[in-house]
Amino acid sequence: MTDKETIVQLYRDENTAMVEKDINKLNEILASTMKLTHMTGYVQPKLEWIDQIQNDEMQYLSSHEEAIKDIEIDDDKASLVGQNQVQAKIWGGGVNTWPLQMKMYFAKQNGNWIITNQVASTY
Repeated sequence: MTDKETIVQLYRDENTAMVEKDINKLNEILASTMKLTHMTGYVQPKLEWIDQIQNDEMQYLSSHEEAIKDIEIDDDKASLVGQNQVQAKIWGGGVNTWPLQMKMYFAKQNGNWIITNQVASTY
């Protein structure tokens, strides 16, 4: 797989793992220092986010990819913008569907790509 194909697959793997509550997969593909900046501006550490998925505080019900764009690869760093329609129940709210845009950042560590940072917005 090329670097481009690998980072696109990581994006897709994360979306699948969120919906399936696959904590092992999330731990595997997210850097230990990964931070997720939510649409609210809240910056959430990896372990807190994973804990909230596991405990259903953040329930991702479905995620349908619409676009992947702006892929940039520079040596051992990369980024992309992914756009998915995400149905979820977040922090006690009702079920909503958001046009979720994720700016994702990656780093190649020991020959493997990993997700290092994410910034959520809508599109």
